[in-house]
Amino acid sequence: MTTPETGILPQHLLGIEGLTRDQISLFLDHAERYASFGARDAAFGRPLDGRTVINLFFENSTRTRTSFELAAKRLGADVINMEVGASSISKGETLIDTAVTLNAMHPEALVIRHADSGAVALLAQKVNCAVVNAGDGAHEHPTQALLDALTIRLRKGRLEGLTVAICGDVAHSRVARSNIHLLTTMGATVRAVGPRSLVPSGVRAMGAEIFHDMREGLRDVDIVMMLRVQTERMQGNFFPSAREYFRFFGLDREKLALARPDALIMHPGPMNRGVEIDSDVADDFERSVIRMQVEMGVAVRMAVLELLSNRTGREVVK
Repeated sequence: MTTPETGILPQHLLGIEGLTRDQISLFLDHAERYASFGARDAAFGRPLDGRTVINLFFENSTRTRTSFELAAKRLGADVINMEVGASSISKGETLIDTAVTLNAMHPEALVIRHADSGAVALLAQKVNCAVVNAGDGAHEHPTQALLDALTIRLRKGRLEGLTVAICGDVAHSRVARSNIHLLTTMGATVRAVGPRSLVPSGVRAMGAEIFHDMREGLRDVDIVMMLRVQTERMQGNFFPSAREYFRFFGLDREKLALARPDALIMHPGPMNRGVEIDSDVADDFERSVIRMQVEMGVAVRMAVLELLSNRTGREVVK
């Protein structure tokens, strides 16, 4: 599969913020072609045959790392999964030293997840290959937003004109930030819904409307995107109890009834059932697209790895 259009893309995918509508559409269009192939590896053509992709995860994430690994292998790439706990990084090596070491291996792409916002961008300044942000702190998670957008587009036929409610722990969610940037750029209306302690006022400047009453926030929306309550990132008490949180901000049938009758249910995973979402809603065969999101993750990451690894005509941004 040739990619002559890669000239409009930056060297790295560090976030959705700053990408144009055309750039986002290019990623989505390319991913949709891969999604149409399903799991038929022979149809992919092995465009990354003989190239190397390194997964460097400073945070655990079985779902995202496995998705990137499968995507790279389906493209024919050699994949190296760096075990951070067993590496020189745990022995005192600096982040910059790590970047220099990996750069000497001449990989085609480096996929990085890190607990600190901005750490991936720092590494990207020190390497010659393409860098893909697989999540940095509470900053961004661009491929998650792309796979969410692809899922919506395949089910709804469009992004423009839709109303999307992103509900829950917006304050600690890199997924929320990337989705707000992407959806507003593509012409959707975004609502950030949750308690005052978990919906920072700054998201309004990003283009989202803020609702602290979930029932009002869900009224007539096309998409309900629930977020995981990230207790591991919280210092202090942000809500009284899981039971109280679910009562007011957990998605159940009663609250979902306020959305449009054909509204889709989304969640980036992993889910806290009974905290931010009821199992009956999460497993709704007709309206829940949570499993489809996982499937689209491979297609999106295949598209990102191929488009950024294709050096022909690529704009290099330092």
